Amino acid sequence: MTEEKDYIGHRQRIKERFMLGQGKDMADYEFLELLLTYAIPRKDTKPLAKALIKKFGSFAKVVFANKELLMSFSGLKENSIILLDIVREAAIRMTWQNLASDDEPVIATWDSLLDYCRMSLANKTREEMVILMMDAKYRVIAKEVQQRGTTDMVAIHPTEVVRSALANNAKYVVMVHNHPSGSLKPSQPDVWVTEQVKKALDGVGIKLHDHLIISEEGYYSFREDKVL
Repeated sequence: MTEEKDYIGHRQRIKERFMLGQGKDMADYEFLELLLTYAIPRKDTKPLAKALIKKFGSFAKVVFANKELLMSFSGLKENSIILLDIVREAAIRMTWQNLASDDEPVIATWDSLLDYCRMSLANKTREEMVILMMDAKYRVIAKEVQQRGTTDMVAIHPTEVVRSALANNAKYVVMVHNHPSGSLKPSQPDVWVTEQVKKALDGVGIKLHDHLIISEEGYYSFREDKVL
């Protein structure tokens, strides 16, 4: 009974800390500990939160961790996995809605575009190619996941990019893909596919505005590096 009272009191204290500072002064494991209390109602979640942070490295990496890895982690049940899924998808949805609802040209809201790209791709364990499409005023109008690949390669077909851009009446396209390795240096296949997609889009009067590589280290822009 004493042990139960101790963790109940601890839960109340950590909730009060969050309410006072909105979590700004809380370590990653404390933030995760608090979150897990809503999925694990009758257990001390601190040891589990600390173990998860030790295993994956940070709060963000836990939230974006591979579901199979999380499912195999001792102490995590379905409710906890669903809660982490909700947090992850909520973060991605908010950054996308901030980007897509902005009436300003993407050139003026580049940070919003980068926020969405980092949130949706930086922590992926496999390469993924996303196509962002814009209208004549550079406003984002659609997105599409073109391909999911391996840990170090993703295949993309220029004709599929053209088909998606035409279907959405896009005038400009931004290609975005991640490098799970953390490296921001474009590979030879990255350079080649950029050239092929640009050529294919040019043929139908659509401009490839940029190709971004995203990793946990930051981003690389073909346009900023004057490769595009």
